[in-house]
Amino acid sequence: MRRYETTVIIDPDIPPENRTPLLEKISDIISQKGGFLVKLKEWGAQKLAYEIKKKNRGYYIHVDYCGTGLLVSEMERFFRIDDRVLKFMTILLEKNADIEKIKAKMAEAEAEAASSAQMVRSEINETLSEANEPEREEEQTEKDSSEKE
Repeated sequence: MRRYETTVIIDPDIPPENRTPLLEKISDIISQKGGFLVKLKEWGAQKLAYEIKKKNRGYYIHVDYCGTGLLVSEMERFFRIDDRVLKFMTILLEKNADIEKIKAKMAEAEAEAASSAQMVRSEINETLSEANEPEREEEQTEKDSSEKE
């Protein structure tokens, strides 16, 4: 299987709820043609280098996937037909991609992200508890002074 990346520029005036079916259709095409979706990332609206279909801005979507030439042909056919798509470009990244290695890297990155998120949470909790300690000391001092009276 080969690994490809496709960058798609769609009409920026399309509301987010109408963008979702397009993204789902891309995922469906990849799964129907026996491909493997590595990553589908929305880059957002950006200014275009030149005007395309009377638009100065475009909404960028980046798709990283593994598949065959049939899959690429079907995706590009869909992009040509769909009026929401302004431009697209597909690039071959690897001729012989090992899906198992890619899945392992994805799992490793996911685990690393989860552990870093856990570390951030624990640091926040520590900071909050340290911030509350002076208040506790003041409360204790007030209790001690009231007991002496």
